[in-house]
Amino acid sequence: MTSGRGALTALHLFLVWVTTAAVVPAIGYGLVLMAWGGGTGAAVPVLALSVPSAVGLLVAVGTPARTVVPLCDSVPRRIGWAVLVFVLGTLGVLAGLAAYSGGVDLGSDRTRFALTGVPYAVAAAFFVPNRWIRLGAVAALAAGVVYGGFVGPARARQRGHVAEVARYREHPELQYVIATPPGMEAVRAQTGAGSFGIEYHSVRQDGYVGLTVRPPLTPELRCPEPAEKGVTCTVDGHGEMRTVRDVPGGTPVVTLTRRHRAAEAEITSQTLDEPALRRLLNTLHPLSDAELEELMRDKVIDRWAS
Repeated sequence: MTSGRGALTALHLFLVWVTTAAVVPAIGYGLVLMAWGGGTGAAVPVLALSVPSAVGLLVAVGTPARTVVPLCDSVPRRIGWAVLVFVLGTLGVLAGLAAYSGGVDLGSDRTRFALTGVPYAVAAAFFVPNRWIRLGAVAALAAGVVYGGFVGPARARQRGHVAEVARYREHPELQYVIATPPGMEAVRAQTGAGSFGIEYHSVRQDGYVGLTVRPPLTPELRCPEPAEKGVTCTVDGHGEMRTVRDVPGGTPVVTLTRRHRAAEAEITSQTLDEPALRRLLNTLHPLSDAELEELMRDKVIDRWAS
């Protein structure tokens, strides 16, 4: 390809890109506004007018390239070329919109406007009888498919995951857990500004341990007054509070409450006795990233409704 033909080809593809980057977003906005105001029926006349206008502009853009693009050497063939470029480019734009709606990052508003014309320029490049230009078009198409179908969605998932972790980590000062009780598994966890709670159930559904961590309710742990009927409460010399609630015809519910740094941890069970609960409470530790990942992966953690 001579320098003159190369410059003309570059100008041709540039004009296709500029024209479609300006016209196609305007068509899209027009369709959205009409559909929003008057429903699908109102958008049909806009579509019927805008599509032929866009094809007409492409016909005009293809006129200077009639010596380098065989399909542009006559008016009938140029119309066919314009229709093909518009259809193929629009398919590319729709694929981009699908990727964008799925969270794929396509840059700023200006970048997205510029990218709108790229599928049309790539489509036009396939009709240029030059091996290197067509290889470039194939490379651009492949890059778009890889980014829109694989790299972009992976990055979107990663961003979403990071944002989700950040939401759960808004109050790490309350996020403490215990070693998973033997024969049990975490079935529910909730976090928020006021507390962090996690429940463990036995695999056979015959055991339960609940842990709640919250800001201290009183300057020092003390039993509520007046004493509730059927409830025994004591505070030992180490400041740990023990509460036993009688259950008619059943095993009493034991609760141990202990201060830990700037938080107050409360562990409760009806199936484990006081020594077992104390041993579990002795394993209290900050919720690690790995433990949070596991709770998220098992879909057992949620945030308290604000």
